[in-house]
Amino acid sequence: MLNYILSSLVFLPLLGAVVILLIPSSQRHFYKSITLLFCAVELALCGWLYAHFSTANAAYQFLEKIDWITIPLGSLGTVSIDYLLGVDGISLPLVFLTGVVMLVGAVSSWHINKREKAYFALYLLLTSSVMGCFVALDFFLFFLFFEFMLLPMYFLIGLWGGPRREYASLKFFLYTLAGSVLILVVMIALYLSAVDPFESEATQTLVHTFDLRYLADGHNYLPDSILSPTGEIEIWGISSRMLAFWLLFIGFAIKLPIVPLHTWLPDAHVEAPTPVSVVLAGVLLKIGGYGLLRIAYPLFPDAANEYAFSLGVLGVLSIVYGGFNALAQNDLKKMVAYSSVSHMGFVLLGVASLTAEGVNGAVYQMVSHGILSALLFLVVGVLYDRTHNRLIDSYRGLVSPMPQLTVVVSVAFFASLGLPGFSGFVGELFTLMGGFQSDRLPHWLVAIGTLGIVLAAGYFLWTLQRLFFGPFWAKNANDAALLTDLTLREKMMLLPLVMLTLLLGLFPNLVFNLTNQAVTLWMKIFL
Repeated sequence: MLNYILSSLVFLPLLGAVVILLIPSSQRHFYKSITLLFCAVELALCGWLYAHFSTANAAYQFLEKIDWITIPLGSLGTVSIDYLLGVDGISLPLVFLTGVVMLVGAVSSWHINKREKAYFALYLLLTSSVMGCFVALDFFLFFLFFEFMLLPMYFLIGLWGGPRREYASLKFFLYTLAGSVLILVVMIALYLSAVDPFESEATQTLVHTFDLRYLADGHNYLPDSILSPTGEIEIWGISSRMLAFWLLFIGFAIKLPIVPLHTWLPDAHVEAPTPVSVVLAGVLLKIGGYGLLRIAYPLFPDAANEYAFSLGVLGVLSIVYGGFNALAQNDLKKMVAYSSVSHMGFVLLGVASLTAEGVNGAVYQMVSHGILSALLFLVVGVLYDRTHNRLIDSYRGLVSPMPQLTVVVSVAFFASLGLPGFSGFVGELFTLMGGFQSDRLPHWLVAIGTLGIVLAAGYFLWTLQRLFFGPFWAKNANDAALLTDLTLREKMMLLPLVMLTLLLGLFPNLVFNLTNQAVTLWMKIFL
């Protein structure tokens, strides 16, 4: 298995889904245990991967390559699509994050008691798709995994969500599908442009490849093709390469999400069950940022340089807009959802800076936010599971009946607003440092971005004060008796995440040692 560890990470959850589907409904009590087992094995494999990864090597490691689809087209050449997997210092932290969040989500799913076979099979299918996105090095293969995520998420929200679940799931599906179509257009254009560098034009048997390692090299394109750096054409007054970059950016920005493409996120979070919100915020949003780092920027570095200021503006807009919206929310889940929009703006700001500090900070911010957003949605779920009420003004003085939850929420809030000693501080610090050191972004723009930290302090501290301090009170008298402190299962979900945010805050090199060499190599294409 360890010789094909990346394939194991992708297909073990799929095997678990098949096992669940084969177990008769009379044995439904095994569904949860099987899901938990496969997610635990996934995390163990991620730990092995982390332990055996060479931090001094910037290249892709644990490579697996199999010729998958080869279609000879005569004089037109050959279509070549490979089953190609690998990880580097940018993808490995997100692979490990996926292992952590999916295991926590599996524990959080323990209360699911409706259509259990379908739920846990879809959950494992989603795990397989997400892992595939982070390890695929062939654009076609990445796109398959990217698209495959739509189905389980659509049903997980649409069947197990809240009162407006059909609307939320359809909105999520349509937004993400629209982004996928834009990515598909660019992928087809690359098919018409890219060639295998080991083939000579004189042979007249050019091989069109989707290998992301080759697509990042401008020499590996037909000289007169639509996306060649030397043969590009103008479409609607914009060069074909610049247009292709924006299509990719929009496709991934929807998933990130970036204002104004974010409107699906609050609806999806509010209606999704707690475990699905945990996975959505903890992992799925990161695929948008990863797509920018792995595909959009390396394939079109000229466009990334030219539009750095515009992208920085969008990042700062997301930071500020998301922060103000979070400040205005009374629904606890919506507040956390808009805080995610704000924190993902820091990711785009760091990437747009095109500095080593900014890009390292962006990857770190994705990992940190993945842990903290999972923690935040879990504590919202603790309240909602007891009273089915998420409104902030329905509670006061929860520190009295729920002191353990108060401690966990305090850690989650202080870490999310960027208090030193927690992971949230490191991610935001490095993205802002990268922004200020960038010669592509003006200092005044990055200074506006710092307002996001002030806003985060406002909405998190105000929520903490309203919920937990003062005399104990619940709007519904029946809710008061239900507000008991954390159960053993809830502690098993929350405490590992609390420990992780402290660990990463105190020892940030646990991530930076992975990312530094890969980011240094990544930066060379922009010099």
